[in-house]
Amino acid sequence: MKSIEFWKMQGSGNDFILIDNRDQAISEEEISNLVLKTCRRRTSVGADGVIFVIKSNKYDFAWRYFNADGGEVEMCGNGSRCVCRFAYLKGIAGPRMTFETLAGPVSGEVNGRLVKVLMPLPSQMRLDVAIEKDPGWESVDFINTGVPHVVVRVGDVDNHPVVEQGRALRYHEQFAPEGTNANFVQVLGPDQLAMRTYERGVEDETLACGTGAVASAIVSTERGLVKPPVKVKTRSGEILTITFRKEGDRFREVWMEGSTTIVYEARLHEEALE
Repeated sequence: MKSIEFWKMQGSGNDFILIDNRDQAISEEEISNLVLKTCRRRTSVGADGVIFVIKSNKYDFAWRYFNADGGEVEMCGNGSRCVCRFAYLKGIAGPRMTFETLAGPVSGEVNGRLVKVLMPLPSQMRLDVAIEKDPGWESVDFINTGVPHVVVRVGDVDNHPVVEQGRALRYHEQFAPEGTNANFVQVLGPDQLAMRTYERGVEDETLACGTGAVASAIVSTERGLVKPPVKVKTRSGEILTITFRKEGDRFREVWMEGSTTIVYEARLHEEALE
């Protein structure tokens, strides 16, 4: 494989490797190895996931998103914001765009470093999941915001054992066989939450999770704890703003907005894939 041009970007602390693969220079057989090798920290680029931009017959482009463990997943909120800015700056799409994902079409708007995306409609919401609660848990709920999320409300998220409890929830039989992401949330005010997330596929706590922020905002609104627009403070300290409206028992027009950063542009040497 020849050296590969890529961008390193981050959104609210989630970091990604982005590759324009519309010419299919990277074959299907090469993708898994590339993801596993390049996401390794210290010995390679290091990232929470890899985004491949590919052609779409319906929309401005399509993407394939892979977590650091090499598994392809339907959706990634902060990755969606990064790929929108990447596509705009690379001339693949205009400042308003729609791209194809396994979770359905996602629309985005780029305004400088700020990017907002119209998220897939949430589904499968279950309040008070039938699961044995830890004494520090005030409530346990579930929702799918493109990928599955359990939302646990706690009193002190800063000092909560997120990795230990998140890993247990991620593999809990209640969410088998695909597993779930685990979010621990503290209510800070009438429109503010603090959130920490253990991410499936990364298998560790990440500095932010866009779909987790949406899940936490919607579940907390459904419980009457906050009102939109909801500002979600991530582990990185950055704020994701979640707006939406409710029609009957369904949530509509779910937007997530936050800042993006281009870390660098580079070429990946073939030695990195050995």
